[in-house]
Amino acid sequence: MGGWVYIVTNRKLGTLYTGVTSDLSRRAWEHRTHVVDGFTARYALKRLVFAEFHDDIRSAIQREKSIKHWPRAWKINVIEASNPDWDDLYDRLML
Repeated sequence: MGGWVYIVTNRKLGTLYTGVTSDLSRRAWEHRTHVVDGFTARYALKRLVFAEFHDDIRSAIQREKSIKHWPRAWKINVIEASNPDWDDLYDRLML
């Protein structure tokens, strides 16, 4: 089973949250609607700005752990490499 590594934010260059999930559409919706209390709800992080698919969920989990330890500048670089305008990718998901 595959998995997604993703980053959500509240605005360009805003607060960042990196996560992993097997169902990106569902998880992005949960962040947008604040179904679960926590960091993303507290800081209104609902703009999906980065998503990377891995064929194996274990690879996705390892990548998420790596990204979480990166300096902020590296995270910004990985977002801007695929999404230079920090567009919300949620509407592009096949729901």
